Amino acid sequence: MSQKVDTAVILAAGLGSRLKERTKQMPKAFLEVDGTALIHRSIKQLLKSEITRIIIGTGYLNHFFDDLKSTYPEIETWRNDDYASTGSMYTLFNLKHLLNSSFLLLEGDLLYEPFALETLITDKNPDIILASGETHSNDEVYIEANKNWHLTNMSKKVTELNHISGELVGISKISTNTFEAMCAYAEAQYKIGNKEIHYEDDFVGISKDINILIKKVDDLAWCEIDDEHHLQRALTQVYPKIKERSSL
Repeated sequence: MSQKVDTAVILAAGLGSRLKERTKQMPKAFLEVDGTALIHRSIKQLLKSEITRIIIGTGYLNHFFDDLKSTYPEIETWRNDDYASTGSMYTLFNLKHLLNSSFLLLEGDLLYEPFALETLITDKNPDIILASGETHSNDEVYIEANKNWHLTNMSKKVTELNHISGELVGISKISTNTFEAMCAYAEAQYKIGNKEIHYEDDFVGISKDINILIKKVDDLAWCEIDDEHHLQRALTQVYPKIKERSSL
């Protein structure tokens, strides 16, 4: 039986270096689309989805995120001091003392329609990775699932997969048992000096022992913003679709 989800974790420690001048003075989560920063938009959508606790894993220019706590009392922050030399899993791993229930996991540079949250929260499966159809975004993380739609592999390289089942959105639901397994896998990697693994690598690492459902929404309106091409795609293609759907 799945646990009720009222907590979200947002991973937002990265430098955002591919956005060059745009992120010299602020984290990429504060890029604006239609006058609203990505992080504000995401927080507001989480709160509307009855998420009552939001933990942000920070690093680069962390004070931007710390300042959000004066506006949103639901927010807690924790800084990864080694953000420049570690992967996203290291930020998540170091939040383990704050997490004792199921949670949604999101990346901080996402623009997405509210349905992305709703489809995970209302699904009774305890562990889900949200996937979409083809985006042609030029930075896709491809997912391979088995016939039961359980994760078997993920990679940016198509040649490393047997087939493509969908594309990683960057929003997942994780149960306490699965998070414990993720932390154990990560800790083993850190002991051999591999601190650069990302949470996607960790998902794959535990997928032989734990069933993680891939839930694919073919026409989901979403994008991550890692570079100028992504930003322009967000402004000209993704946000207009989100806006249109919200008015229906």
